[in-house]
Amino acid sequence: MKNRISFFLMGCFFAVTVFSQPVDSEVEDNVIFEKYTTFIEPFRSKPKELILEKTAGFFLDKPYVAGTLDKNDTERLVINLREFDCVTFVETVIALANTAASDDLSFGNFASNLKQIRYRDGVIDGYDSRLHYISDWADNNVKKKILSAISRQLGGVIETKTIDFMTSHRSAYNALKTDDAMLERIRNIEDEINARKGFYYLPKEKITSKAAEIPHMAMIAFTTSVKGLDTTHTGFAYKKNGKLTFIHASSAKNKVVIDEKTLSDYCKVQKSCTGIMVMPLL
Repeated sequence: MKNRISFFLMGCFFAVTVFSQPVDSEVEDNVIFEKYTTFIEPFRSKPKELILEKTAGFFLDKPYVAGTLDKNDTERLVINLREFDCVTFVETVIALANTAASDDLSFGNFASNLKQIRYRDGVIDGYDSRLHYISDWADNNVKKKILSAISRQLGGVIETKTIDFMTSHRSAYNALKTDDAMLERIRNIEDEINARKGFYYLPKEKITSKAAEIPHMAMIAFTTSVKGLDTTHTGFAYKKNGKLTFIHASSAKNKVVIDEKTLSDYCKVQKSCTGIMVMPLL
């Protein structure tokens, strides 16, 4: 049976002092975290790239489940180590890797790192404080010095289309269906995104020629031709035996996998894919 519990009940008093809003988690998440700490301990002093690789690999075959962040009426930090969508997988792996690389490998520190990544400037203040658009997520996490953006340096081009998918499809989002005030707040965020005059991405026809320059375990976001939307999928670049593929929570495979396709081939077979954003972690 599902148990929504505070970190205090899990023995993490530190987290109670950090968060002003409730945290949504289950007992099993704490159990998985403890297993992770044992698994990652031998790698904590290794380069961040290896910590990321081992962390992502720890979750191979975990199920893909969409919508896990949208089950509460009030926005709160959801921690779910049992199942992922493509974005929660990326966020969780980055937060865990940063925690493992720090001096504090605790559940409370992991929660703090996850909150910092998922929310605008690390502050939970309603549904609109969550970084919904990946181009916005990337911009904010570059400012927070969690990752860097290298698509432009790789020979990328700028995408300047209008980003307004959420407000144009309000019925697809429970938080927007009947809440006009929230709809307007999201519209204001879209306006802020569009005021940046676009974002850089590496076109899909250049991925193969630039493969050697794409760092192993860089965060990857697949850009799209879908009107009003910036990206449709995320994962991590994964290099093995000279092949550049990616590790991701796959809706097609219903689990976390190292894809059998190369990054280039995956993008080629997705009709709406225009290329990739490439963002190594700092």
